[in-house]
Amino acid sequence: MPATASLLRPRDAPAPVTQIELFFDLVFAFAVTQLSATLRTHLTALGLLHTTMLFAAIWWIWVYTTWITNWLDPNRRAVRLMLIVLSFLGLILAASLPAAFARRGLPFAAALIAMQLGRTLFMLAAVRPHDPANFRNFLRITVWLAASSVFWLAGALQPPTTRTALWLVALTMDLASPAAGFFVPFLGRSTTADWRVDAPHLAERCAGFLLLALGESITVTGGTFVALHWRPAVEAAFTAAFTGIIALWWIYFDDAAERTASAFAQSADPGRIARAAYTYLHAVLIAGIIAIAAGDFLVLDRPASPASFSAAAMIIGGPALFLLGNGIFRRLLHPRFPPSHICGLALLAALAAASPFMPLVVTGAAASLALVATAGIGQALARRNARK
Repeated sequence: MPATASLLRPRDAPAPVTQIELFFDLVFAFAVTQLSATLRTHLTALGLLHTTMLFAAIWWIWVYTTWITNWLDPNRRAVRLMLIVLSFLGLILAASLPAAFARRGLPFAAALIAMQLGRTLFMLAAVRPHDPANFRNFLRITVWLAASSVFWLAGALQPPTTRTALWLVALTMDLASPAAGFFVPFLGRSTTADWRVDAPHLAERCAGFLLLALGESITVTGGTFVALHWRPAVEAAFTAAFTGIIALWWIYFDDAAERTASAFAQSADPGRIARAAYTYLHAVLIAGIIAIAAGDFLVLDRPASPASFSAAAMIIGGPALFLLGNGIFRRLLHPRFPPSHICGLALLAALAAASPFMPLVVTGAAASLALVATAGIGQALARRNARK
């Protein structure tokens, strides 16, 4: 294949996020909505486990595709067509989510396998003539994905209990593979130095997905509010939910996101940061937002009801998960865990102790205020540090 036929992005200029990548993300906006709805309708330990598994599978597909478009040029027709095919398969995958552990296990698994293996084989063909080191890297990835695909497919053909066990094995293999360097006998191990990542592109893509998840939270909140009878308790719940969403945006997207992305770009080993901070930790942030959206729905739907354990887990656990994930994310690129996040987590811990004695609307409002306090403390500390 001549050099002019390369599907790789040129590395002598910044890699902008393209429109086809954003189009691909729209499918996953639908998936986030499906996951939030699945979570709030299955508020049991098993329901939480199943929703977490489905979310991890969805995230892994999205983030792997983001890594690949970090190397491939989406403006090339072949890459663009590949993303369109992935979008179609992703829509099938998202539509299968509510019944993935029931009657739609096979469509879910088939779409997942087709996306993971099809995209990776495409990448192998694209890099083979131009990037031998990355070709070996994707050979290892293909072996791992093929091995986990056996368990995804076998689980889809089994009843729910056995399916859960087999899909847990598949998911463990998928999630552990980057940390293991995709080690394969005779093919060796990948190192983070092999992953010549375009840091600004990856940071922008992950930030964009987080913004998209926040947008879906607004959609769920607004859609629920429209369908309800507007009374003071419902209006207070709606105000608290939107306030919490704004606080989440402020915590992540204020100057901290830009400073963190800049530190990522200047890191001595951007591949290591990309794996830890953007591949793994951003999944924690998105999971927190999905839980918050489910909690907001519960508060709006029955604001005067007492906070059950499962409802409190969504209303308080979602913000706590977001703050914990964002704090560790920032700690990877800055000297310390943000003090503002420690304060926010402490407020949420106190709220968890008091929540059994509160109606849902008060619990939801207090959780949103804890996020607002976190954002405010972060701003105050940033201004103080800037004056030094």
